[in-house]
Amino acid sequence: MDEIINKVAQSGLIEFNLENFYDNSERVVVDIKNYLTSFPIGDGLGYILKEKTFRELCNHIDIEQFENKNVAIYCSVDAIVPTWAYMLLGMIISTKAKKVIFGNLEMLENILFSEALNKVNINDYTDAKVIIKGCSKHNVPTNAYVQIANLLKPIAKSIMYGEPCSTVPLFKKAK
Repeated sequence: MDEIINKVAQSGLIEFNLENFYDNSERVVVDIKNYLTSFPIGDGLGYILKEKTFRELCNHIDIEQFENKNVAIYCSVDAIVPTWAYMLLGMIISTKAKKVIFGNLEMLENILFSEALNKVNINDYTDAKVIIKGCSKHNVPTNAYVQIANLLKPIAKSIMYGEPCSTVPLFKKAK
């Protein structure tokens, strides 16, 4: 019987698994709408920021709930919210939170991955044949795939996407 040879293992391919850069900290979304004053308008509600009321609500936030969590602050309603309000709420939450951003959950994920990928020693992949792993248990944002491909392109010999047994070629350095 012929010996089974693992050609993938012998190929010199290096797998880059974006899942390894996933921050396992809990994510929390804070809707600033909950800190605005509502008023009847037409058939619905309008929202306005009353500074005194807003500051009072901010002073009574249970910040312990944000301990070591990644927090995204946004507004789910059509309201004019001054920038300082997001800043103030963010500063209060950041006393306990791991990270606080303005935006939605998708933006938070993009920022977390971007910060993690900026710490990668890209030189470890010089002249390497790299496979950017496609499947993962965590939701990896498309932006992270685009970012790592662009970081690797100037130094890698080749870049592929997928799994070692089934890759899509993306880039090959000219000889």
